[in-house]
Amino acid sequence: MDRIDTFNEILKSNPSNAFARYGLAMEYLSQNNTDASLAEFTTLIQQNADYVPAYQMSAQLLSKLNRTEEALERLHLGIAAANRTNNQHALAEMEALRTDLSF
Repeated sequence: MDRIDTFNEILKSNPSNAFARYGLAMEYLSQNNTDASLAEFTTLIQQNADYVPAYQMSAQLLSKLNRTEEALERLHLGIAAANRTNNQHALAEMEALRTDLSF
């Protein structure tokens, strides 16, 4: 069983498992399946609005895909989540990316 199958099996029994959903999104990303990766990040954010890494990684991916407006929106939401959860490291990185994309 490959990693995608493993994560999907976990999610079949527990669709709200944030760690498995994030792992699945990252595995899709590692295989350059950007659409599937973004879909999983979006689902994760909808299920767990405070899962900061999902905002950060999906904003980076959107930026790489030249989807700047979407990346900025994701960063806006991610920065708010980082503030809510006091995740200063992710906050600083997302603010830096937002600044880069705003120019």
